[in-house]
Amino acid sequence: MNIKRAGAAIVVLLLAAVGSQATAEEAGHWVQVDRWRETHEAIYALENRIAMLEANPQVDDGYKAPIISRARADIRRLRATLPRAHWQWVVPCCYSRKHIYIR
Repeated sequence: MNIKRAGAAIVVLLLAAVGSQATAEEAGHWVQVDRWRETHEAIYALENRIAMLEANPQVDDGYKAPIISRARADIRRLRATLPRAHWQWVVPCCYSRKHIYIR
C-alpha cells in the first residue's frame, strides 16, 4: 500500500513539474506583454503632453520648452527599452511573387 502511495506521489509531482514549467513560461510572456503595454501607454501620455503644450499659445515658451525637452528625452529612453519588432507574416511579402508583365 505504501509503495502505491509513493508511486502516485511521484507521478503527481512529475505532472506538477511539467505543468509549472509551461505556466512559468506563460507568466513570463504576460509580464513582457504588460511591460510593453505600460511603456507604450507612458510614451502615448508624454506625446499627448507635448502636443497639448505646443498647441497652447497662452503658455510661455520659456516655461514649456524645458518640459517638452525633458519629455522628448524620456520618450527616447522609453523607446530604447522596447525590443525590436519581429513581425511574422501569414503570407509572403509582395516582392517574393512573380512579376506581372503587361503587353
